[in-house]
Amino acid sequence: MSEQTDQQNALDQLSINALRFLAVDAVEKANSGHPGAPLGCAPIAYLLYHKLMKYDPSDPKWIDRDRFVLSNGHASALLYGVLHLAGYDLPISQLERFRQWGSHTPGHPEYGEAPGVEVTTGPLGQGFGMAVGIATAEKHLGAVYNRDGHKVIDHYTYVLCGDGDLMEGISHETASLAGTLNLGKLIVLYDDNLISLDGPTELSFTEDVTKRFEGYHWHVQMVDDGNDLVAIEAAIAAAKAETTRPSLIRVRTVIGFGSPKAGTSKVHGEALGAEAVKATKKNLGWPEDKTFYVPEEAAKNWAEAKTKGKKAHEAWQKDFAEYAKAYPEPAAEFDRVIKAELAAGWEKKIPVFPTGKPVATRNAGQVVMNAIAGVVPELFGGAADLTASTKTIFKDSLNFHLDPKGRNVFFGVREFGMCAMVNGMAAHGGLIPFGSTFFVFSDYARNAIRLAALMSVHSLFIFTHDSIGLGEDGPTHQPVEHLMSLRLIPQLTDFRPADANETAACWQIALERKSACFMALSRQDLPVIDAEKHNVLEGTRKGAYALDDSGKDIILIATGSEVSLIVKAAEELKAAGINASVVSMPSFKLYEEQDEAYKASLMPEGTPKLAVEAGATMGWYKYIGHNGAVIGLDRFGASAPGPIAMEKLGISVAHVVELAKKLVKK
Repeated sequence: MSEQTDQQNALDQLSINALRFLAVDAVEKANSGHPGAPLGCAPIAYLLYHKLMKYDPSDPKWIDRDRFVLSNGHASALLYGVLHLAGYDLPISQLERFRQWGSHTPGHPEYGEAPGVEVTTGPLGQGFGMAVGIATAEKHLGAVYNRDGHKVIDHYTYVLCGDGDLMEGISHETASLAGTLNLGKLIVLYDDNLISLDGPTELSFTEDVTKRFEGYHWHVQMVDDGNDLVAIEAAIAAAKAETTRPSLIRVRTVIGFGSPKAGTSKVHGEALGAEAVKATKKNLGWPEDKTFYVPEEAAKNWAEAKTKGKKAHEAWQKDFAEYAKAYPEPAAEFDRVIKAELAAGWEKKIPVFPTGKPVATRNAGQVVMNAIAGVVPELFGGAADLTASTKTIFKDSLNFHLDPKGRNVFFGVREFGMCAMVNGMAAHGGLIPFGSTFFVFSDYARNAIRLAALMSVHSLFIFTHDSIGLGEDGPTHQPVEHLMSLRLIPQLTDFRPADANETAACWQIALERKSACFMALSRQDLPVIDAEKHNVLEGTRKGAYALDDSGKDIILIATGSEVSLIVKAAEELKAAGINASVVSMPSFKLYEEQDEAYKASLMPEGTPKLAVEAGATMGWYKYIGHNGAVIGLDRFGASAPGPIAMEKLGISVAHVVELAKKLVKK
């Protein structure tokens, strides 16, 4: 071995240990965190960020950067150390404030907090799933916009995951689909350290991971020593050479490498303690009396990555300028979509539905999607094996699996995986992704929906068969608590439109808001509201609006299919001498954003209020006040034709009229 090689190896180890001890010191100062994975996986992170990945810390959002997803987000101290050393705007003072109030270094990586954090991770398996979505976005955008001699999108998605990620069911869902979709630029490095929080993985995880992933049509390799940079680099090179199959690289690491607790679960989820920190530093030849210390030679070595990344970015910018000259139209569209700007005048394509013929809101959604498909090419997604039922398909586009230019993704029966992938696509940029299933199955995906809201990414979730009105499939398929439950999630916009024109308005608003939204759409046909007469778009923007504000005796409020029911009830009440105002409330979230003056004018205090919704009643009491009532469903549904189920369970005109009369008499 040459002297130059020896020097490089020594510099590599110095740089790796600088990373290790930034993480150890951050956890120790916080007296909270996970030092084990950073100690074991620092060589992997160093190799990726120092030598192999394409990124520019001065522009963390460069669209053609390689993505790195820390799926085992509890190892966040490792990522923060990397980002600091690699030159991102994350000063050492932020590492010193790890896990503290107001810092940019929270306990688990949060999208938008620290530059270079691609997605929010921590709930195990979701980083893996979102990475599959990121790789899907890369493949689609590359197919759409790349031209001969010009690859404006051509990057890899790297994942670091642990045993916990691979135990979670979402990893099975998304790994299976990744193999089917031939995501050849997805490279997962599996921290195979044989230890979980409870102890050795043999307690709960004895499957053959290699055979499992080979069965998913992945390319699988094994690296026996997590400190062997040459072997890890060779495995990554082989993964890149495999252009069709995604790759899993099993890397046998030692959790807590170098510490007295190495190889045990005791180093997984708590600070090492002062004495163990000193021992670890002594074992690895590090100054025992220094904290947050980066030797000058290591800092210079890490800084080379920043210089290299800036050059790569500049080369891309030069190529893009040439691409724009040669292909001005796709270049202009590409520039627009990566800036998350909708095309000028796109909303003019949104249809207005005529009154007269009832339309199910799921069908209205399909009409809207296909009407705007040509002017919103960034809209991309599909359903969890329910396309024929949810109606979420582009009629004039191909299947992504058959042609990566295609906009229709068939996710299979993988609701959780689908929604996580949608989040990854949204975080990638350049797309407005959506996933669809029956509303009742949103439970399978709830944590991904929650992460979409937490990240404030532009993920759209289209749920159909939104109530007991779906009928014969019965209570297993009839959502009851789901609507109110999802309304509890902060930063998530809810939409339950009353008709086709409110559905069109919800689509427009959802695309404009650029944040996580869901729609709950009906299976059954619903009467169409006169869009112009009732100014449906502006009313929907406010979350609630009056279809009839002439009644002063009582205010009837409803969402979705129940709006047409209260319209009929108001007519019967009028015949009985009771004047009722009728309010459609398609979005709690949008209504809460209105000023108090509007709320007071729409639902004045003192006037009795009756809310009607075929779901859990709990959240309505905020709006109806002390002299109001709610007709809803605080029990499971029943198997019967939809109209009969609604009537038998009290969601009927007769029940509304009866209760309204009682409220007015009070």
